[in-house]
Amino acid sequence: MSTPHGHPQGHPAAQEALAIQRQPHPHQHQHRAGSPAAFRWSVILNSGLSGLQLVVGFGFGSLALVSDAIHNLGDVAGLLLGWGAERLSTRPASGRFTYGFGRSTQLASLVNAVLILMASAVLVVEGLQRLGRGGHSIDSLPVAWAAAAGIAVNLFSAWLFGHDHHHDLNRRAARLHLLGDAAVSVAVLVSAIVVGITRLTWVDSLTAVVVGLAVGSSGWKLLRDAMVVAMDAVPAGIDLADVERCLRDLPGVVDVHHIHVWGMSTSQTALTAHVKRVPGAVDDMELLHQAKRDLATLGIAHSTLQLEPA
Repeated sequence: MSTPHGHPQGHPAAQEALAIQRQPHPHQHQHRAGSPAAFRWSVILNSGLSGLQLVVGFGFGSLALVSDAIHNLGDVAGLLLGWGAERLSTRPASGRFTYGFGRSTQLASLVNAVLILMASAVLVVEGLQRLGRGGHSIDSLPVAWAAAAGIAVNLFSAWLFGHDHHHDLNRRAARLHLLGDAAVSVAVLVSAIVVGITRLTWVDSLTAVVVGLAVGSSGWKLLRDAMVVAMDAVPAGIDLADVERCLRDLPGVVDVHHIHVWGMSTSQTALTAHVKRVPGAVDDMELLHQAKRDLATLGIAHSTLQLEPA
């Protein structure tokens, strides 16, 4: 009986290969130390901001600001989901969950997308109803200050997540929530200024509708990406042709087949493949070492290769 790499069980080379396979890629497997703090502070700041905007929005008659606050509350829920999922993803594998809990980040991204779409529907419906009811009184100055606070809080919260969010759908979802809220606050600020100057109060309701449509567009894109990942598609940023070329270019390799690439979480990519090589052309352990290094440069940290004779 042999291992997936083709070495007899108990062989020192096989043990070394398995040890190499468990080593994390430095950019993909290490838990990001700053991430829990980013989630924690974003939740605290956005919770306080939502309360402030609800009070000001209801108190001074701005539906756009109330809509911004509701969207912020949805973001707080999404951030809590993302935070919990990221903590789960760091738990070690168990006898039942042999791949660990990385999938929780994918589920959180899916739920976040649904929350965005729900918030979008609320904004559009409420805005249209307000337009149908006609004019209403709005005190634009406090609304403008609350909207400016929203811009500052959400941009700062998005900045807390750093610049490595592109390879993690869960962190990308959180950052998208925050940047979307910053854009909403900008729209509300402009709306408040226009209402203050022109006294055209319907601009506030129209802003709520436009914001709802924009939020819905971003939510739909996130939902589509999350569904693709959930279906074990090749993760974005991984070119299957490059992966096959990488394996075929290994010394002594004559053919590659049964290539499977999927996301173990929103930030970890796995691969299995059968590699036909000329026996004796190169040491099998050296071949596995080089394959591991080359695949890591393509963003694949988990790889299991079955070596077969040509």
